[in-house]
Amino acid sequence: MPFSDYTCEEFVEVLASREPVPGGGGASALVGALGIALGNMVGSLTLGKKKYQAVEEEMLQLKEKCKRLQQDFLYLMERDAEVFEPLAKAYKMPKETREQQEEKARVMEDVLMDACMVPLEIMEKCCEAIELIAEFAAKGSSLAVSDAGAAAAFCRAALMGASLNVFINTKAMIDREQAAFLNRRADEMLEEYIKTADEIFESVQARLRGEL
Repeated sequence: MPFSDYTCEEFVEVLASREPVPGGGGASALVGALGIALGNMVGSLTLGKKKYQAVEEEMLQLKEKCKRLQQDFLYLMERDAEVFEPLAKAYKMPKETREQQEEKARVMEDVLMDACMVPLEIMEKCCEAIELIAEFAAKGSSLAVSDAGAAAAFCRAALMGASLNVFINTKAMIDREQAAFLNRRADEMLEEYIKTADEIFESVQARLRGEL
């Protein structure tokens, strides 16, 4: 059964168990889905309000983008589990002979690349989500601004969590040039979007405390 069909209780239970999946990558994707859904909620609470009539069309467009991202995150939650299975099998391959060692090394490089690409894509989706959340925080209903701040915090956490799943796999790569390239991609997203998410959160916090 797909993890997205689990109840909240079932998902938490299997996450806490000895089962190899879901793990940090899948959990990060789910947190990202929750984050963008919170942003989407801000849009929903803004629609139909006379005070926000000027941004009605923009909210509708933002909500459409959010809906696609929600689906993307849930798909990536499943994909993260799928790419882990061949990686787990590769780690168990025999390595007694030189031929076995060479074959294991070849297979490992392939599956490690796949295992990196999914969390990198989760990170990319988190960046897209944070950009949308910035719009909701700035233009959405002031009654839901706390949800925009929470959305930014969720997507920030998902971004950071997914990055660790990139780094743990690049660490095991033999091709250090490829590993460095993937690490740079992850680092660039972390540098830009953690800052953006923090700015959103701090702005929301200041508004709620009456500091803005």
